Amino acid sequence: MIRSVADLPESAADVVLVSYICSRCNRFSEHPASVVDLSAVLGRTDQTGDVLIFDSQYLHCGRPMTKTGFELRRLSIPKAREEAVQDTLDVYLSTRVLHCACGFRLEVPE
Repeated sequence: MIRSVADLPESAADVVLVSYICSRCNRFSEHPASVVDLSAVLGRTDQTGDVLIFDSQYLHCGRPMTKTGFELRRLSIPKAREEAVQDTLDVYLSTRVLHCACGFRLEVPE
């Protein structure tokens, strides 16, 4: 939950200080963010409350999540409902595995 957005006099005009609290662990954090990135976060309609996303940085518990690996996911569906399981369409999705120090884990498309 974003608590405040403040000017950073020593920084560029398009950089602000964002303060927020993680709704899961109640930890407070703050860091500089560009106004463009902050606008993108505030304008998202799919906010889950768990993870803040600034540009390509994922934040949980007020800290950047660390990349710990990759996964390859296979999604399969039958071509038609009456067809056998062997006759499927397969899609492979490469994901990045991110971890937070609190144990929270997230997979995002690569």
